[in-house]
Amino acid sequence: MSRLHIDNLDTKILQMLVDNGRKPFLEIARECGVSGAAIHQRIAKLQATNILEGSRALIKPTTLGYDTCAFVGIFLKDTDQFNTVVEKLKEIPEVVECHFTTGQYDMLIKVYAQDNEHLLHLIHEKIQPLGMLRTETLVSFREVFSRALPVTTKKN
Repeated sequence: MSRLHIDNLDTKILQMLVDNGRKPFLEIARECGVSGAAIHQRIAKLQATNILEGSRALIKPTTLGYDTCAFVGIFLKDTDQFNTVVEKLKEIPEVVECHFTTGQYDMLIKVYAQDNEHLLHLIHEKIQPLGMLRTETLVSFREVFSRALPVTTKKN
């Protein structure tokens, strides 16, 4: 996949948005020394080229009662059913990530549950019936950190 070129202004804009996704465009423009219209155009270009994929609020799951985070390695009965299983997993709101992986698992998903009993229900009643040969679950005791990739214009 070819990499898209971003210049120093794009890099500065992206870093400001990573630091604060709600930062007003006019404030970004002022800090970059360009017009508000220029910032709007640059952000539109970054979105159109899929360098910038929208914005979203990050909600701490525990504040909504989801105290258990788990990673579930999935072994499919039939790997030809990958796309079908993915579409069914999208219907389970507690499944927040899904990855097609190398290694021992066919897929790896990230799940939030209210507690261990809820996690057990999700795995046995909602996930395994989708065509799994078996699953392997790793429970996260605590997320130590999560961060965005650094925004740079060249490889280090």
